Amino acid sequence: MADKYIPRLQKKYNEEIVDTLVKELEIKNMMQVPKLEKIVVNMGIGEAVNNSKLIDSALKELAQITGQQPLPRAARKSEAGFKLRQGQKIGVSVTLRKEKMYEFLDRLISIALPRVRDFEGVSSKAFDGRGNYTLGIKEQIVFPEIEIDKVDKVLGLGITIVTSAKNDEEGRALLRAFGMPFVK
Repeated sequence: MADKYIPRLQKKYNEEIVDTLVKELEIKNMMQVPKLEKIVVNMGIGEAVNNSKLIDSALKELAQITGQQPLPRAARKSEAGFKLRQGQKIGVSVTLRKEKMYEFLDRLISIALPRVRDFEGVSSKAFDGRGNYTLGIKEQIVFPEIEIDKVDKVLGLGITIVTSAKNDEEGRALLRAFGMPFVK
């Protein structure tokens, strides 16, 4: 029987990061070691109110970036000031788990973030108090899967990395072990 493919970061987590975190965080029970649970990638398209074709291109681009089919997201309530109706499509979202999650994090850390213009590292303060980390990227074109010539509109991404960490300190230690380039 052929061995199942294991992503590079998942292998690194199992072989190196767990031991490092046990020592660094002084964890007594192996089940308490923080781990990645899921990664949620969102694209909000405010201009979709006037141009619904933007949703289709955003769905296609987010599928290329993540390797998984995203879902369109609808407005929860109407807002007259923005000419927005309840139920109108205004964004796309995808939740990554298991292998796809590790693959996406690997590409984010090693390929996409270094391609961000004037990149000096990501903020180490963007934790929510429960060990989950959120970062925003202003342009989807930092991902090599996107062909710049075929982009209708440059859109931003919101990426939330959900961990099993109990607090921000554990979450920060986990992401630093994966190689997240925090600002010094």
